[in-house]
Amino acid sequence: MEKTGNETIGIILLNLGGPDSLQAVRPFLYNLFSDRNIIRLGPSFMQKPLACLISLFRSKKTEKMYSLIGGKSPIMDITAAQAEALENMLNSEFRNPDSGFSFKAYVAMRYWRPFTEEVVSDMYKSGIKKIIALSLYPHYSVTTTGSSILRLKEVLKDYPLEISYISEWFNHPLYIKALVDLIKEGIESFIPSHTSERVDSDHTPREGERGGGDSHVLFSAHSLPQEFIEQGDPYVDHIRGTISEITKVLPVPWHLSYQSKTGPVKWLEPSTEDKLEELARTGIRNILVVPISFVSDHIETLYEIDILYKGMARELGLVLKRVKSLNIHPVFIKALADMVIQNAKKAGWVS
Repeated sequence: MEKTGNETIGIILLNLGGPDSLQAVRPFLYNLFSDRNIIRLGPSFMQKPLACLISLFRSKKTEKMYSLIGGKSPIMDITAAQAEALENMLNSEFRNPDSGFSFKAYVAMRYWRPFTEEVVSDMYKSGIKKIIALSLYPHYSVTTTGSSILRLKEVLKDYPLEISYISEWFNHPLYIKALVDLIKEGIESFIPSHTSERVDSDHTPREGERGGGDSHVLFSAHSLPQEFIEQGDPYVDHIRGTISEITKVLPVPWHLSYQSKTGPVKWLEPSTEDKLEELARTGIRNILVVPISFVSDHIETLYEIDILYKGMARELGLVLKRVKSLNIHPVFIKALADMVIQNAKKAGWVS
């Protein structure tokens, strides 16, 4: 691919989105449940009517949840900060002044503003001709990355743009390093300063194995309907792949559960609620929750883990803490930047 002077390569960060006000909760839920890539509500012709009913009945309860975390989802603000940090890093550390290209990062949300069609239009109007689409879901699933990319491809049919995709990165070394850093910090918060206990070892424990002190790591991933996995979706394999890479470096006793299920279909098991009850019965007392499939704070971390699960853990006699979210962790941003650069090189856009 011949490179042109003074060219800007656009980066479009793909994420789920969230309501930016309490008034936006119901239309956000409608958009979410209208997508058959997330959950199939009866025959296809009934998807939107049922989505309308579900969003109506669920909106008041969901509004109360958001009211407890500031009245809106923080995901847009955080993703915008990630985009800014990524753009700055790319242009300051990876750009060659003589190369004639620069980077500009944008955010496109699947179920709330800014929508993909709005963002692509803005990119095209600004003169961008080459786009790298970077999914902010580390673990590929048709329900997340697949749905976002499908929507992007539909929009791009109307634009003469070159596009390259980054659709999975569950085992990227810098992503793993960022998670390890945060988990170490979380584990050490359980260890009294007068002890000499370490959180590293030469032994990699299996799921549920004791060892490494009296704190256990609970990887809590966003749940999916079981039928998607049965149809070949790699999501669970990717989740376990990330955990495998983490525990090679940081051999801690760990468990895996799934949160945020909704609807009448069968979801992945065990649920985080059930796993907390199980851990309490075994005599474990210190639990560090790692929201493994999330790269930023939103309702699943700030409400579901920090309020709902912490309250449940307290009643069970557990001490539950959560690792900090990746958000704009510098090593995480460097992971994103590395993926963009390697992708741009593979596409022949940079040397």
